[in-house]
Amino acid sequence: MILSESARAVFAVLATAGSATRPRLAADAGLSKPTVSAAVAELEAAGLAAHSGTASSGTGRTAAVYRLGPAAGTVLAVDLGPTHTRVRGCALDGSLLAQATTSRADAADAVRETLAALPAGAPLRTIVVAVGDVTAQDRDGTGMRPATAKAGPAYDAMAVALPPGVPVHLENNVNCAALAELHEGAARGRHTFGYLRIGVGIGLGIVVGGRVLRGANGAAGELARLPYPWDDDREPRREALEDYVGAHSLLHRAAEAWRSADGPCPRTTEQLFALAAEGRATARAVVARHAADVGRLAAAVAAVLDPGLIVLGGSTGADPQLLPGVRAELERLSWPTEVVSSTVGDLGTVAGAAGLAVARGVQTVTEGVRAKD
Repeated sequence: MILSESARAVFAVLATAGSATRPRLAADAGLSKPTVSAAVAELEAAGLAAHSGTASSGTGRTAAVYRLGPAAGTVLAVDLGPTHTRVRGCALDGSLLAQATTSRADAADAVRETLAALPAGAPLRTIVVAVGDVTAQDRDGTGMRPATAKAGPAYDAMAVALPPGVPVHLENNVNCAALAELHEGAARGRHTFGYLRIGVGIGLGIVVGGRVLRGANGAAGELARLPYPWDDDREPRREALEDYVGAHSLLHRAAEAWRSADGPCPRTTEQLFALAAEGRATARAVVARHAADVGRLAAAVAAVLDPGLIVLGGSTGADPQLLPGVRAELERLSWPTEVVSSTVGDLGTVAGAAGLAVARGVQTVTEGVRAKD
């Protein structure tokens, strides 16, 4: 497909706006009205734009409204989470077309279900898969794949359902969640912040100047690799910090502190935090200690990045009961840094992956073709 520069510019504006009149397209694209008219006609002929009605102005005049056409295509986003897989199919204007949620073991089924629900004949432009891992280049140099055993087998089992010939981009799941916080969550309007995820594992999404910082090896924010413990009598071991702060150790500490008078010991972090919210003393003490631990980790983040804002996310990190303790420990150990809870919740990773997929899908139309003027 060969598009003119003006058609590519109008398409990008239309994808961002969802729908727009020609005057708005001209204003947002910085083009003259005749140039926009020619670009819209070009996009309509290619099926990339379509007339969707009219809009009235305050003067009583009406203007044609345009939206993306069926040939603009769709994208797929997959959150290959530790226990569940969430899949979204979206149009290039970001609108949700289909979604599915299954267990991690049934990830391929969720992908097939979502693909089957997408509009027939619409080209699938790109696929973004969020994995709990850093990514590495394939041996043949043709693409990316999970770098370690954390996500590799699960990704391979899911990948059999992906249609051949469609570009697949892998992204760290914490980075995807950070993007969701940036565009629609607690960090909206902030261009630099850290997204600190605390759950089964730990991770950090680093956003600087509105862009995710990935590092030379794609491993920026891999907090699990921080040396721990740092003690005269014990040698640090790989990912020991994640073992200590993660959900399994949190529940182990709860079991050690639990007394028979406290009732049944919580078997999940959700139960533990619910008991703490009810005012159960032992549960509150365990949660308070966890908040202090997370606060110390936040202090390490602040010392290295000085981000100004830290968003707490993850299955335990997003619970607002942690905020007072995290803020107090961070204030004790570091300089003033705002700390808030995530507002995108469990859907943050797939939402961020979908946003990244949409951006890449638009690029396949606006940057992946040769201009003719």
